[in-house]
Amino acid sequence: MKINRVSIDDTFAEAFPMKATRVIVTALNETWALHAATAMTGFATSVIACGCEAGIERPLTPTETPDGRPGFAVLLFAMSKKELIKQIQNRVGQCVLTAPTSACFAGIEDGQALPLGKNLRFFGDGHQIAKKLGKRRYWRVPVMDGEFLCEETTGLAAAIGGGNFIILARDQVSALGAAERAIAAMNKVAGVIMPFPGGVVRSGSKVGSKYKALPASTNHLFCPTLRGAVPSELSADVGAVLEIVIDGLDSAAIDEATRVGIRAACRGRDHGVLRISAGNYGGNLGPFHFKLRNILK
Repeated sequence: MKINRVSIDDTFAEAFPMKATRVIVTALNETWALHAATAMTGFATSVIACGCEAGIERPLTPTETPDGRPGFAVLLFAMSKKELIKQIQNRVGQCVLTAPTSACFAGIEDGQALPLGKNLRFFGDGHQIAKKLGKRRYWRVPVMDGEFLCEETTGLAAAIGGGNFIILARDQVSALGAAERAIAAMNKVAGVIMPFPGGVVRSGSKVGSKYKALPASTNHLFCPTLRGAVPSELSADVGAVLEIVIDGLDSAAIDEATRVGIRAACRGRDHGVLRISAGNYGGNLGPFHFKLRNILK
């Protein structure tokens, strides 16, 4: 299979089950909502070391938010419910509660309830006030610019982490340009995030290492500087490789993000992109297999 003369490998991206939630962060204006959402999703690229994977799903207009203010939908993914609860409490408490004029609401109403304002209310030191509207319960926590409004719980969702595709190009500029085009297209897909910086990762990894303390190490098969010294997936004309990792609330969302991302990346060989591949471990890492050619048909 080729798209604009770019070869699509007959392979699959291997992904694994995760737990996820969505929260909605709002503020007086878009600038401060973005400050809070950006801080909340910092240091959240990989569960290998960050505890969770998180990112901004999309901006929200005032007509889409519970309090009629500008906001952002944020997705958080973790390997267990326990870890997800911990990450929500720490990140909302340290990054949203602290941001001027901010408020925080559930982005998933169904599913098992996860604490949101339920635990953060104690910051009010006994001065917090509960408010119930319909079936939804909120907490008003006094802070120095007024009050922090936070919904009591948000919903837990079964999710998928580790969807991916790999861009093989002639040089760094070509690889990065293709990745930027892909991310711009993928950011329009609901229900997914690309958790690495700018959505792109250059340090693609394999499971394990020669060093016992490391759970993951550089994916030598895709490192151009190691070609000739170790087994390689790279032909002589590949000078740079970048990977895009996708976390999604379901397989359909990851399928769509993969589809639009690869098509955006494959502008053509004249733009330096030579091949598209994906990372997998022969089916030993996770039960979700995103077959590139099937997705692109």
